[in-house]
Amino acid sequence: MSQLIDRRQSAKKKSTVNRQRFLRRYKQQIKKSVLDSLTKKNISDIAKDEAVTIPKKDLSEPRFRWGKGGVVDRILPGNKEYAKGDTIPRPQSSEGGASGGDASNQGEGEDSFQFYLTKEEFIDLYFDDLELPDMVRKDLGKMVTEKSIRAGIINSGIPVNINVVRSLRQALSRRLAITASYRKKLEKTAELLANLKGQDKKSQAKREEYLHKIEVLKRKMKAVPFIDTVDLRYNHRIKVMLPATQAVMFCVMDVSGSMDEVKKAIAKQFFILLYLFLTKTYENIEIIFIRHHTSAKEVNEQEFFYSRETGGTVVSSALEMVAELIETRFPPEMWNIYIAQASDGDNWNADSPYCETLLQKSIMPYVQYFTYIEIMPRHHQSLWEAYQAVQEAFPNFAMQHIENIEQIYPVFRELFTRKTA
Repeated sequence: MSQLIDRRQSAKKKSTVNRQRFLRRYKQQIKKSVLDSLTKKNISDIAKDEAVTIPKKDLSEPRFRWGKGGVVDRILPGNKEYAKGDTIPRPQSSEGGASGGDASNQGEGEDSFQFYLTKEEFIDLYFDDLELPDMVRKDLGKMVTEKSIRAGIINSGIPVNINVVRSLRQALSRRLAITASYRKKLEKTAELLANLKGQDKKSQAKREEYLHKIEVLKRKMKAVPFIDTVDLRYNHRIKVMLPATQAVMFCVMDVSGSMDEVKKAIAKQFFILLYLFLTKTYENIEIIFIRHHTSAKEVNEQEFFYSRETGGTVVSSALEMVAELIETRFPPEMWNIYIAQASDGDNWNADSPYCETLLQKSIMPYVQYFTYIEIMPRHHQSLWEAYQAVQEAFPNFAMQHIENIEQIYPVFRELFTRKTA
């Protein structure tokens, strides 16, 4: 039976197969280490490789060892300290020859194993149990996408699609079929040669004849090529049209004067985290960035995160723009609509009731999910109260408050935790 061993080097000379096996086997331990490390790093560092540490005890494998009791005979090498009949004290380390841990003045310690995750592996593990809630497919007949799928094996194709295993299997079958008659003749001739006993000239001539015939048969078998073009088999892939879902995410941020640099930094980090999550979770999703103070403006990603424009606060200006964009560019019958808003809650008091009306009549009936985070190290104001009324009327409206940067991750996970069936 032929065996094929793939010895091609993976990226940076690491075994991709073994790496993925390790990630699957110790997924819970690695994920716990990933979540713990997030409290010690900035959002901007998520896009970098990460070193995670796993306690050695979590990597231990079951094994057999000698138990206590019984009569054990030992042969010890010579030494300068003990003579025959002396009692040798028991070692102070743990029994069974366990490896020592990290040094400490309390006599306790623990070995650890450090493992480096790539950016993609780190994000996959962190977002493993998160999703956009209530993702609904709409207008399946109108929205389709092409997907390449495997469709069996064919006899022709391009080199990159060669199926090595099937090709070698076909080559082996061909060689066995072609050389079958040669092998039968070879076995028969070898048997005749073995049964030839005489030493006379006639027997000697027969022996030379058989040896020559065996040599000819072996050359013919070796002449059969190991692999031929007729043996090559290729993976066949075809493109099929599959229904697709369109989704749009509105990111709305308050940049008014009451939003100081600390609050803006928290909001920016929340949206950066959201942006990474969306681009990881959905390939085809459009993201709209809207900044507002007394007026709202649709901007690009760079301006959204780094512009220093400021002013007063009228939240309804942003909600009016969202409602207008939904009506003109993202009709609800064609798009799954999601909205995330970040603010410090400071708003013109007369504007908050209008925000509630806008949400209940012009926005919430058409969206799948609306998340609102309020960055406030102080008491809530009128905007929070207005949004509470919206939350009571619409189950797809979620709101949380953040007091400091350490709360970004827990709040984000609470807003987007995957719903169990």
